[in-house]
Amino acid sequence: MTVPPAPPSVRHDAAWYTPPDLPAALRAFDTPVPNLAVGRAGKVGLLELALAPAGGRTRVTHQYQRTPLYVLQPIHLDPHRPDMAFVYLQQSGDGFVQGDRYRVDVDAAPGAAAHVTTQTPTKVYGMGANFATQMVHLRAGAGAVLEYLPDPVVPFRGSRFLSRTRLTVHPEATAVLGEVLLPGRVAHGETHAYDFHRVETEVRAWDGRLLVADQLELAPPAAAPSSPGRLGPFSVLATLYILAPAAARGELHDRIHTAVDALPGVLAGVSELPNDAGIGVRLLAATSTQAAAAVHAAWNRARLHLLDAPAPDLRKG
Repeated sequence: MTVPPAPPSVRHDAAWYTPPDLPAALRAFDTPVPNLAVGRAGKVGLLELALAPAGGRTRVTHQYQRTPLYVLQPIHLDPHRPDMAFVYLQQSGDGFVQGDRYRVDVDAAPGAAAHVTTQTPTKVYGMGANFATQMVHLRAGAGAVLEYLPDPVVPFRGSRFLSRTRLTVHPEATAVLGEVLLPGRVAHGETHAYDFHRVETEVRAWDGRLLVADQLELAPPAAAPSSPGRLGPFSVLATLYILAPAAARGELHDRIHTAVDALPGVLAGVSELPNDAGIGVRLLAATSTQAAAAVHAAWNRARLHLLDAPAPDLRKG
């Protein structure tokens, strides 16, 4: 079953692109934005993509986009999975600013294979008013392979950001979700100098049952991220969720642990997700380079085990 495109009337409703039930700490920043208010043109980025197999490759069967969000033609760059479509999300601006509201919907039909990423790291600029949000809704149908691995998020001094990602996964699908949080513009003396950063991830079964819920909230003015129980001496946080049928996972847990455990500058934890949904990988690293190496090692190991294909070169500058 695929999700039908959203009707135009819904796309213009603020409830469509505004996260419900905002945390109290974020609501405190909900002040008017001068000059270009929330909801105005250029402040709402929408993207809808439906992908399905056709002629031996996965192709886009539906696309709707509203700038600042857009995508170009998907490419097929993996020689080991020539059917897989690689989609690069792009922004016409240079990052999130105060009052931005984004929503991304990606539906991978049964048998589709798609990798969704970003062209560059996501910048979240400092904000004198309000905040920015992004909602991502992903669906992976029976036998589909869906990877959502955006580049790291870079929160600037004074930024406020909420990211909500929901994956609905068929029991016969394979999905990989990843997220990386950098400390900010370290070269400018900014290390976790943002006001508020919250990431919520939710995985649901095909029938709507909640399988996995994970939340990360950092508010440096209230509690230093470097304190024990948060990031400690590390500055970069990365998470990987690998969803696959239990029969296909086998010894994947141990193989991922072996792949990331010995990497320098990285503290890694690999665990089974609730409800036998898959495997979760949490990584703390001292630098962005070390975090990228650890994420790639875990992703590569998962791909080799589940798809019999190594992680490809994504050809980013």
